[in-house]
Formats: sequence, structure tokens, C-alpha cells
Amino acid sequence: MMTLFRLIKFPALTLLISCLFGHVCAAQTPPDPNSAPNIFVQQVADQSIEILKKDSAVRAGDTARINQIVDEVLLPYVNFEKTTRLAAGRYWKQATPEQQAALVKAFRATLGRTYSGAMTKIDDNTSLKTLPFRGDADASDVVVHAQVTQSSNTQPIQLDYRLEKTSQGWKIYDINVENVWLIENYRNQFSQQIGQNGIDGLISALNQRNQK
Repeated sequence: MMTLFRLIKFPALTLLISCLFGHVCAAQTPPDPNSAPNIFVQQVADQSIEILKKDSAVRAGDTARINQIVDEVLLPYVNFEKTTRLAAGRYWKQATPEQQAALVKAFRATLGRTYSGAMTKIDDNTSLKTLPFRGDADASDVVVHAQVTQSSNTQPIQLDYRLEKTSQGWKIYDINVENVWLIENYRNQFSQQIGQNGIDGLISALNQRNQK
């Protein structure tokens, strides 16, 4: 098991998460969340990577710019509350509404740190390609398989995106990089921290980590 919050330093995962959350230029056609799930993921990744390659502030690690990107793009495409709820597991129902909101905010900031490190790793040869969708087209919860290539890796990185169909279309809520699911990894870490220090202790630990 990875130590608490160590996943934010996992290079492959940080790169792949960042492929989803680049700034969508107003002049571009936004991704269609009601399209086929693999097409939706491809649209988001293509626009994201293109903008990231050109954004000098992101490449320089500008925190304010990265936070702006997360605020503008993350919420439309990702069910952040579901990601946090599943990572918290059985402890989610034990939390008060105020604790749940605070945990979502803290976890979002934790992953924001991941994006900030990952976005500086995008190079001119970075690309993501989704594989043909083989699942049930009418399903409300699906997995999209993809590969990422870049100059620093001799072999493509394999990854999966888990999506759910909502009233607003597809939303991403989990990522698997070479057999490491984000939610599963954080669930183990969250459970350990909550068992030791309670839900407030987990929130405090995340916030302290985010300030470093």
C-alpha cells in the first residue's frame, strides 16, 4: 500500500489526470458529454493537451493559472463529489454535511497539486488515444480504455477512465493507471487516516499537505 497521499507524486498518474483538465479555449467547440464515452474522453484530452502545450504559465507551474484551469474545466466533466464519496467509503455516511463538503474541498485541492506537477510534464510529443469502445452503449456506468505516449516514455502508458451517465451527460469519476485505480488507492489511505484521527483528522491532514 502506498503511504498516505503519496499518489500525488506518482508520475504516470499525475500526467494522465492532467490530460483531462486543460483550459478549453472559447474559440474551440467544447467536448460533447452526450457523445459516445470514448469520443467524449478523446475530445476532452485532445483539447486539453493542445492548450497545455501552448500555455507557458501552466508549463512554468503557475499555481494561480492552474487553479483557474481546474475551476473552469473540472466541474463540468468530473463528478468530484462521487470521487470523494467513494474514496471515503463507509466513512462518508458517518460524516456530517459540513464534513463532507470540507472533505470534497480538501481532496480537490490535493488533486489540484497533482495537476500542477503533471501539467509541467506535457511535451510536444504528448498524445492520448482512446481505444474502440467495446462496452454496452446503453449502460450508465462504463470504462474507456486509452493510451498515452510522450517523449519520456518508450512504451505507451495504459489507462482506463470510469464514467457515469448523468442528466448532463457523461462525467468522469475514476482513473486507472497500469492497474492502480485512483479511488481504490485513496480509499485505503483515507481509511487508515480516519481510523487514527477521525474524519476531521483526515481533512486536517489533507489541508496541511496542500499548504506545503
